[in-house]
Amino acid sequence: MSGRAVYHVALAGNPNSGKTTVFNALTGARQHVGNYPGVTVEIKVGRARHPAADVRIIDLPGAYSLIPFSPEERVARDYILRRRPDVVVVVLDASNLERHLFLVTHLLELGAPLVLAANMADVARARGRQYDWARMSRLLGDVPIVPMTASRGVGIAELLEAVTDVASRRRTARPIRLAYRPEFEVELAALETRLEGVATLPAPARGLAVKLLEGDAELATFWPAAAEWEASAAAARARLQARFHETPETLLAEGRYGFISGACQEALTLSPEARHDRSDRLDAVLTHGVWGLPIFLALMYAVFQLTFRLGQYPMGWLENGFELLRAWINGWWPAASPSLLRSLLADGIVGGVGGVLVFMPNILLLFLAIALLEDSGYMARAAFIMDRFMHRLGLHGKSFIPMLVGFGCSVPAIMATRIIENRRDRMITMLVIPLVSCGARFPIYALIIPAFFPPAAQGAAMWLVYLFGIALAILAARLLRATLFRGESVPFVIELPPYRMPTPRGLLQHTWERGWLYVKKAGTLILGISILLWALSAFPRRPADRAVTATAAVTPAAQQLEYSWAGRIGRALEPVFRPAGFDWRITTALLGAFSAKEVFVAQLGIVFAVDNAEEDSSTLRGRLRAAYTPLTAVSILLFCLIATPCMATLAATRRESGAWRWALFQFWGLTLLGYVLAVLAFQAGRLLGCA
Repeated sequence: MSGRAVYHVALAGNPNSGKTTVFNALTGARQHVGNYPGVTVEIKVGRARHPAADVRIIDLPGAYSLIPFSPEERVARDYILRRRPDVVVVVLDASNLERHLFLVTHLLELGAPLVLAANMADVARARGRQYDWARMSRLLGDVPIVPMTASRGVGIAELLEAVTDVASRRRTARPIRLAYRPEFEVELAALETRLEGVATLPAPARGLAVKLLEGDAELATFWPAAAEWEASAAAARARLQARFHETPETLLAEGRYGFISGACQEALTLSPEARHDRSDRLDAVLTHGVWGLPIFLALMYAVFQLTFRLGQYPMGWLENGFELLRAWINGWWPAASPSLLRSLLADGIVGGVGGVLVFMPNILLLFLAIALLEDSGYMARAAFIMDRFMHRLGLHGKSFIPMLVGFGCSVPAIMATRIIENRRDRMITMLVIPLVSCGARFPIYALIIPAFFPPAAQGAAMWLVYLFGIALAILAARLLRATLFRGESVPFVIELPPYRMPTPRGLLQHTWERGWLYVKKAGTLILGISILLWALSAFPRRPADRAVTATAAVTPAAQQLEYSWAGRIGRALEPVFRPAGFDWRITTALLGAFSAKEVFVAQLGIVFAVDNAEEDSSTLRGRLRAAYTPLTAVSILLFCLIATPCMATLAATRRESGAWRWALFQFWGLTLLGYVLAVLAFQAGRLLGCA
């Protein structure tokens, strides 16, 4: 609309501040995701509805400060200093205000036009913390502060109004000057005086002088003349470090936290003794040195038990529904006149895509359980608990955070390794991430385990598969540290957010987002691959007069499968995989799983649908149970857990590591490991008479 003002608003804040919830509440469905230029950090862009302005919101990655220790902090700093948005909205956790205001002090010194969103104000009140927000605003230089509860939509309209007030210059803040030690002030004054003579600066001279003392070596990229003062700043840093025996960054942080502490005490209207509340009492049990790990393992066991027990009913309904759909499609053609179109629809699409979609209830239940643990604040405790265990093996505690992300998908998990500052620790974590069972492997487990394990043991079997993957990842990481990546691990620091009661809306949103990605994948990538795999199973067509081989089954469908490209490839590779108990059908399914793990289920669905097209209908699990032994099932689970990371995982490893050699090392190393363990398990089982 012509004549409407256009405002660019940057959304900043610490991780666990509720920034994503605020962004979703402001933009709704009017958002998209892209990569920040020059780096692999993703940013979200959206639009907020306002009657008088077009408000474009850029969701910056979570950052604790503007000191570029991580790619996320670098992106946040670069965007604010280079793009100079009309407003920077900082989302704060009102129940943990002191920590979250640290980022605000950086922005105040750089003169950014601020609006503070004091999110989770209801949680702060419940914890005995009630702030005089008007007084806090005056202490911070009249910066607008909007108390809100974004998960319930409370305060969103007020936040948007405050943003437009600041962007339109109807409301401006007073400059704030944080006071540091006298020795620092002397050095800052000298740098500030020299900087004030520069015509164009990206921020106030004092704020840039502070950045120089912090050792931000990249300031020269913002304005070339900064290089002239780097030598002076380095000399000042050396003098201060010699004087205090501490780095200037540490001493500057000390000054900032002193300012924050004073401001919070001035604005806090209730006694701070309320710190020892329910969160502290829960942490005394859930993060206990002895009981913390067993509780975590018990919770994960409960998740898998509930996933199977509750999911078996809707999964059975979907399974029967797809079988009825196949029967209905087949009913349109006489059995005596085979049709490629009928086979494509019934066997390729319904057998392939339907074989993946039947596990949608289990996927949704798993994602719901993970969202419940994340939104309640427990997942951060899980990383804290595992840190103590992993450090005994010489590993980095932060490695467990990407591993937790890996329960959903290996690609974002590999990207999440950016939180690990040390490249050695980051590379180790990146290489072992595929050993954590992702959501794409879940349909394989949900197919194999119920087919070969009694109902009472299914949850335990799934729990053991996940647990074995984590244990194997830890052992593999230990081996990598002892060989290719020797060195000491850096300390692990993580913020433990307060426990929160997850909202139904938040749980449903997180579950639906992940579930919808699964459905889209089934309707696009897996659909295309299913059609390709069906074509490999359907062509070339066997001549009617061709003799039946000694190994072929007597049905025409089985003869066609053996004659097809899929049959030929499977038969050629079968001798390689036979020691693991795999026949040609499993082998071709494993090859398809390289594109996406769910394709393993789709290919088995296609093969057994074609093979059983002229027989009475039965579920895919029933057909597998009739064709293979439980020992083969264990071998399949081991191989699918460990081997052949998918194409997207390899691409992510290549991008994050910067070299194809690491991606190929990951692929072939894990594939060889999976093959060896599958063969050992199958052959040992045969020796013990389990075949």
